[in-house]
Amino acid sequence: MAFESGTCWQCGQTLHHTDYLGDSRCGNCGAATHACRNCRHYRLGQHNDCMENQADRVVDKNRANRCDWFQPGQPQAGQQDATTKSADTLRAAAEDLFK
Repeated sequence: MAFESGTCWQCGQTLHHTDYLGDSRCGNCGAATHACRNCRHYRLGQHNDCMENQADRVVDKNRANRCDWFQPGQPQAGQQDATTKSADTLRAAAEDLFK
């Protein structure tokens, strides 16, 4: 399968087809590139957070995986998982508390 280019789910860096091989990482931020968060099938709220219903379950969407259904995609704007939102909310509340 020929991969297209895309962008890193974490920092937005442009990625090319060779950036998605094996355990590759983004050259800018070090995030895994062959990860659910970088796949066009990734959708929060869907079963397994994936539009591809035949894909195996992947617990950590940020880590590199070997999913056969992986296709590079543009990360969806505003799609943060609950743990990221929760951590950001708690950090902001703590910072406000100690101002």
